[in-house]
Amino acid sequence: MRVWFNGSVLDDPARAVIRVDDHGLTVGDGVFETLKIVDGEPFALTRHLERLAGSAAGLGLPSPDLDQVRGAVTETLAGQDLPLGRLRITCTAGPAPMGSGRGVGPATLVVVADAMAPGEETTAIARVPWVRNERGAVAGLKTTSYAENVVALARAKESGASEAIFANTVGNLCEGTGSNIGYVMGGQARTPSLASGCLAGVTRALLLEWCDVVEVDEPIGVLDEAEEVFLVSTTRDVQPAHRLDGRVIAAPGPVTRMLQETWAARAAESIDP
Repeated sequence: MRVWFNGSVLDDPARAVIRVDDHGLTVGDGVFETLKIVDGEPFALTRHLERLAGSAAGLGLPSPDLDQVRGAVTETLAGQDLPLGRLRITCTAGPAPMGSGRGVGPATLVVVADAMAPGEETTAIARVPWVRNERGAVAGLKTTSYAENVVALARAKESGASEAIFANTVGNLCEGTGSNIGYVMGGQARTPSLASGCLAGVTRALLLEWCDVVEVDEPIGVLDEAEEVFLVSTTRDVQPAHRLDGRVIAAPGPVTRMLQETWAARAAESIDP
């Protein structure tokens, strides 16, 4: 693991550097991006930085210096042997008084790179009883306030699943804790629209551009009738689900396999599509 913190790479990545009054630590007042590292290079960096800036604006944080972030990414990855890895960029509001009110900064910027094991060919998913609020103040933003996801994922893992699936407040299918969800009905690949409150995933956006996938908002129960179900995310790419709750699903089905093949071919064309 290598860590870049507020201007320099740390000699000891385990050394404590975050202040105890950092607003990202005390109340989760921050934004982040996770990128896949392929042969030492970050995949889709430009799109991730654009989303980082959008999340910061939505949260009311100062816009991060994207040139500085790019430089930090370069320094963090320099000299590392990472055929496959994970890169995380975190920006917080910085030091602040205890409580919800913000201080005057300065902002905190952290970049971390580490190796990542290849994902499983298929996975199991489970619906959880809690919902995403598509009308909430941080709907669609990638913030560091992740406790809701931690609780939901723990519930899913109790049933042997690797991802928890949320509905939104009107009962429509929304997303996973760290992934977007897709499914196949009548041979058509579908995924919830951004109006559902789901995150505007980078992998999701590329899949919509590269493949025949339709945005549809439907009740979460549609998964019970779906011919195929799949997850998409930075670290999963296009991953078929072989089990939903107690229901076994053929995985990968023909449509999902086609999506996987198209994704692999297009992603290989450019490291920054």
